[in-house]
Amino acid sequence: MKASHIFKRDDKIGDYQVLFPIKNGINAETYRVKSKDGKVCFLKLFYPSKIHRTAFSAGGDILEIELLKEVDHENIVSYLDSGEVVSNGSKYIFMVLDFISGETLADRLARGDKDEIEIYQSIVVDLLSALDYLHGLSDPIIHNEVTPQNIMLDLSDPEMPVAKLIDFGYARRFHQPNKSYNKEHLNLNYIASECFNNIYSPQSDIFSAGAVYYNMFSGFAPWFKPISNFSLERGGIEEEIIQERKRSLGFSNFHNISDVDDNTKLILKKALASDPELRFKSANDFIEAINSELEVEDVDLVRLQKSDKQKVENKPLTTKAKGTGFDSIAGMDDLKKLLTVDVINALKDPEKYKKYDIPFPNGILFYGPPRCGKTFFAKKFAEEVGYNYMYIKPSTLKSRYVNATQENIAKMFEEAEKNAPTIIFIDELNELLPNRDSEVHEMSKSAVNEMLAQMDRTGEKGIFVVGATNYPNMIDPAILGAGRLEKKFYIGPPDFQLRQELFKVYLKKKPLDFGIDYEKLAKLTEHRVTAEIELICSEAARMALQADSKVTIQILENAINKIRPTISLAELRKYEEIRKKIEGEDGDDEPSGRPRIGFKS
Repeated sequence: MKASHIFKRDDKIGDYQVLFPIKNGINAETYRVKSKDGKVCFLKLFYPSKIHRTAFSAGGDILEIELLKEVDHENIVSYLDSGEVVSNGSKYIFMVLDFISGETLADRLARGDKDEIEIYQSIVVDLLSALDYLHGLSDPIIHNEVTPQNIMLDLSDPEMPVAKLIDFGYARRFHQPNKSYNKEHLNLNYIASECFNNIYSPQSDIFSAGAVYYNMFSGFAPWFKPISNFSLERGGIEEEIIQERKRSLGFSNFHNISDVDDNTKLILKKALASDPELRFKSANDFIEAINSELEVEDVDLVRLQKSDKQKVENKPLTTKAKGTGFDSIAGMDDLKKLLTVDVINALKDPEKYKKYDIPFPNGILFYGPPRCGKTFFAKKFAEEVGYNYMYIKPSTLKSRYVNATQENIAKMFEEAEKNAPTIIFIDELNELLPNRDSEVHEMSKSAVNEMLAQMDRTGEKGIFVVGATNYPNMIDPAILGAGRLEKKFYIGPPDFQLRQELFKVYLKKKPLDFGIDYEKLAKLTEHRVTAEIELICSEAARMALQADSKVTIQILENAINKIRPTISLAELRKYEEIRKKIEGEDGDDEPSGRPRIGFKS
């Protein structure tokens, strides 16, 4: 550690005036600075001679600077400028970032404050949103150092801090060779077990995010091992950590134990699974689980004595769909009618359809923005049918072993036929069946070929396949052709009427003031997705509890302003363009009869 900073107050670093030094580290030091136009910024000064060789790009530039130049996301620190500066005959490289007014998550946790679970959820969703963006780039970026120290909390609104991911010093592109990974000086308590073997992926970032989420409740990282010096004690401590992680995750040390429900524990266990294939497939899956949009399995029940080839064989995939079915869905009448005529009636009375020589349908696709209810609708459809139901995630079928994914797909259809009539719901379909014309691995292409073969005349076998995706344009076109998932339905944010119904449902059991104007609430939440309306109602209830009052229209308006939209208008417009292309529409007029989703009160 350097004893002092190279520059002092009022010195110039390029065009930036030093206000005061912040901290120094192994290969860099940081400052608060002021730009020419008076803007306060954060400056990081690198010591090039001390930077690990893996932290440079192929062109010789500092990789952290190169990566931050490319990214633009509200939950990631913003790059402003970079350059070189000479001091005392030595050359240094600096990077200027937007200054975040707040504190690190580590500082917040160190005070021992016990925030409500909604605050923890908001922080980790912000973090996961940043990771989902990084992992979704054409050349994905893996952060590799997700810790409470590298999460800044913007306290512009102190009641609801906004988390921003910082410090990309260990970040690497996913397609860089494994030898580019460097774990020297990393806090081993937060890195995934596979990282000890220099293997990193989006799943390793997901593990770290899970460790941060766990730390919020307990005050420590999971399976915590005290390490006084992260650059020493490496030989034995890594093996100790790996062995320790073979134990089930404990929750006895949670200081907010009364607030942590069973679903949150399942989420943490899945995010922190030692086997990356048992973790959430994506950061967005993690978000959906937190928002109760995704059912989470107990990994303790599936991780022991299970290899990739045993997944489909040993784990029961087929269940009986029970529930209220379409009665709990408002709107989407055209879709419900079509499914009733083409699918439900066919499954209930197949002989009649054979008599009229009507071909059995094979499947449909639900697509649209995340958090709008695709998974929910598929489940309700299965309940309406009342027959067997298989909920499949790509991680259930995908394997690192040659031909194992194809075998798993074949076994899935064998089980579905054995228990026919069966509905197979495959979530995140683009992950399992990517476009073969894109740059995908040969094993992914083989999986597509196997799926095409298995879907041949599945309707006659009593099997109906429902796919769901946020990215229909990334699915292999052959899967979406005639005889497969030929019918496609867009599920977007709820319309005006359904937003009113959603507010009625989510406020039904809360202590309400008289005269709640549901029309006004619906007007104020245009373009908001279903999950956000539920979150707004929960936040309003929390605010009313703090004020010891009923939930009033004013409190609801404040909650609407406080909960930021998770999907921008620009993103929704992109989905509209995708929808028009799929449905063969032209022009900018709003189409009529677009399927919507919501809940009846």
